[in-house]
Amino acid sequence: MHIKIATLSLALFAATGADVALASSCAHPETALGVSRVVEIDTSGGPMFGSATKREKEHDLLADNEVVLTFDDGPVPGVTTPILDTLDRYCTKATFFAVGEMALAHPAAMKDVIARGHTVGTHTWSHPNNLKRLSPEKAQDQIERGFAAVALGAGTGIAPFFRFPGLNDSDELLTYLQSRGIASFTVDVISNDSFTGSPQRIADRTLKLVTARRGGILLFHDLKRPTAKALPAILAGLKEKGFKVVHLRAKTNVVPLATLDAELQPLLAKAPANALVPVYGPIPPALTKEGLIPVETDVAPPARSRLPEPDGNQQAAKKP
Repeated sequence: MHIKIATLSLALFAATGADVALASSCAHPETALGVSRVVEIDTSGGPMFGSATKREKEHDLLADNEVVLTFDDGPVPGVTTPILDTLDRYCTKATFFAVGEMALAHPAAMKDVIARGHTVGTHTWSHPNNLKRLSPEKAQDQIERGFAAVALGAGTGIAPFFRFPGLNDSDELLTYLQSRGIASFTVDVISNDSFTGSPQRIADRTLKLVTARRGGILLFHDLKRPTAKALPAILAGLKEKGFKVVHLRAKTNVVPLATLDAELQPLLAKAPANALVPVYGPIPPALTKEGLIPVETDVAPPARSRLPEPDGNQQAAKKP
């Protein structure tokens, strides 16, 4: 039986002199949403998190009234940048599941996400809405090309975090992700920002659903202008209702397939010259009211092996 362990450790960011200096970059630290804790995920077991799936998943990362902010489909400078600015104003952090093509088209925006202290995962190379309808080879190429392209556009290592387009996962592709030591993230609260152009409706729906569920992994898109306009009201509403933001990080970076880097380099070179030079915004710290993120440690149950047993049978999945 091949079982790997998924370990979650919650890390402390000490209030060093540098942290104190950065605190001034938050416009209103006394009212900012901040970050309550940071969860560092060991992805070697290929764990899966979030409730919007029929597949077996790991135990919930979050306690009541905790949220994770996530954004899919970018980067798009005219949308991603104002989203980053809003996150800065509220001194909070998010995870961005970037599309490979977008990262190579807008590498400066991709670098800006990294520079402002957010986590970057991937969302395939070109966002086919249902990977499981592709051949295994093409689906795996979408996954691998996405990681290679986003890492290339970011100019640095990225997290082995993946989200299926359309949330359309499959046992076969989850098995592949597990074999590569990649964690997959579905969602708990869908903002519906892909289906409405009203910032008010996006904010109202998100706050209603997150309140009813008492937290969860929130889904937004950083290619939708209404999302950028709705985000201040959403973050203010989360603060008012007493929700706390949890920031996800990976224990190690993903290792893209070496063969894809040389293939993708010419595409990066085609990006406009001004798209290659990032204009970094301020990098505010992740702060609580006390200025510290508390120390905690947690160990998750073993990630369910989706790899076949020696006799060809799949391991029986059991809920924790």
